[in-house]
Amino acid sequence: MWYDRLIAQNRLPDFILRIGIRKLLKQRLEDETLGDAEAQQHRLNKLMAKLKTEPIAIPATEKEQVLPVTFYQYCLGKHLKDSCSYWNAGVSSIDVAEQDMLELTCRRADLKDRQYILELGCGWGSLTLFMAQKYPDSHITAVCGSAVQKTFIEEVAKERNLANIRVIIEDINVFNSSTRFDRVLSVELFGQLRNYELLMGKISSFLKAEGRLFVQLFSHEKLAYKFEPGDEPEWLKKYFFSRGLMPSNAMLLYFNESLLAEKHWVVNGTNYAKTAEAWLKNMDGHQQEIMLLLKERYADEEEALKCWVYQRLFYMSCAELFGYNEGNEWMVCHYLFKKKS
Repeated sequence: MWYDRLIAQNRLPDFILRIGIRKLLKQRLEDETLGDAEAQQHRLNKLMAKLKTEPIAIPATEKEQVLPVTFYQYCLGKHLKDSCSYWNAGVSSIDVAEQDMLELTCRRADLKDRQYILELGCGWGSLTLFMAQKYPDSHITAVCGSAVQKTFIEEVAKERNLANIRVIIEDINVFNSSTRFDRVLSVELFGQLRNYELLMGKISSFLKAEGRLFVQLFSHEKLAYKFEPGDEPEWLKKYFFSRGLMPSNAMLLYFNESLLAEKHWVVNGTNYAKTAEAWLKNMDGHQQEIMLLLKERYADEEEALKCWVYQRLFYMSCAELFGYNEGNEWMVCHYLFKKKS
């Protein structure tokens, strides 16, 4: 598009960018919404049938942008939670909102001490480290996607004298475990995956007979769609949503061959909008430090500037997406599943 270069050069003000984002969101709703309920359900059924033919995760076709932990320490809260936080009435601090969501996650997952816990897609370890400290006699296995994340989590665990964490790097397509867990937790990993039938079957095999799976997943109130090449703006699909999926609120409940939904909660999208706005505010407040970091990472100053712009635009897009229609269009869902008897 003609404006891509202007965006990359940081020549468009935020209010123009936000207008453009809202226009894209409105267009997405128009493209995905069919006037006929029967046709809408047929489209959902067709998508779910297609997902069952795909691998659990689609391999990356090109090297994805991975920033060092220092960048996230400038942008996120003190727990380094790179997912939706929970903004109770009166909360104005990202640190408090992060902790409130971590507490809510533990409560809804029905965690207790002395459990064997598996976290799939642990990111920078916000939940893993929180659980390890809250439940010191638990045994936590955390699966991450990079050596940088593994090293960081292990270093923090050592600093905090947490000896109940094991961090492994593994592809979810091939990951297996001989250990049987009381709880499996996944926070926003499912949105990066495809074959929920295979995934739920695999997770079921990890659980003890009375075990539970807790999932936090961003979703749309009723629509479900893939992020496909050509569907998204170039910067968005290249850097952030190259292989992902936007499920509908109830879509995961259809994949019940191995696990049955026991509880289902909705977290209003404004919680994610406030989280993204806080990330953006933190990023802007550390512009000088972050730009130095990016210039060290990229020999080309133009690439460093582009990375700065695209990261800000991503946070802005998340804020606009989840804030749309007062948080009742795109939102976050929590699910608790049990094994079939």
